[in-house]
Amino acid sequence: MKPFILASQSPRRKQLLEQVNLSFSIEASQVEEVIRNESTPEDIVISLARQKAEDVFFRNKNSVVLGSDTIVVIDGEVLGKPENEAMARHMLQRLSGRTHHVYTGVYMISEEQAEGFFVRSEVEFYTLTNEEIDTYIATGDPFDKAGSYGIQGVGAILVKKINGDFFAIMGLPIAKVVRALKKFHINVDHS
Repeated sequence: MKPFILASQSPRRKQLLEQVNLSFSIEASQVEEVIRNESTPEDIVISLARQKAEDVFFRNKNSVVLGSDTIVVIDGEVLGKPENEAMARHMLQRLSGRTHHVYTGVYMISEEQAEGFFVRSEVEFYTLTNEEIDTYIATGDPFDKAGSYGIQGVGAILVKKINGDFFAIMGLPIAKVVRALKKFHINVDHS
């Protein structure tokens, strides 16, 4: 079996792969995330995931490499990771009391094959007060997450309802990933 590499420093993606007993190593991609002229959120997340996976794969040709990216979209606008408190506040105010979409793209590559896919989920937020937003920002949780929140941590209290894949919202649609990895002869260790 070829070595399996996660091209990400995301602690959430690492945690999800560990939860299903996959044997893997981590090598963060060095590419600067560039959103090219893709017209749809689906194309954006698959392209970003592909850039990350290919960057690591070119240094590890005898491996299977997985790249992933997550974006939040509201009113047709992509919300990435906030650079500062003001950006985080603005994003959370936009999401407050509204429904938005979370897109997670996955791209896997080996010498023999490559496969990319995305998962789209819908998230509805409670209406948030400025105090709730400021309290959440003070936790530091928003700053490494698309849309300024993490559904799996303290950010869970912001979420009224989801329609879709919780784990994709968290950063990796793990069930779909495990199924796709079988095509690359990477299997879950059940021992």
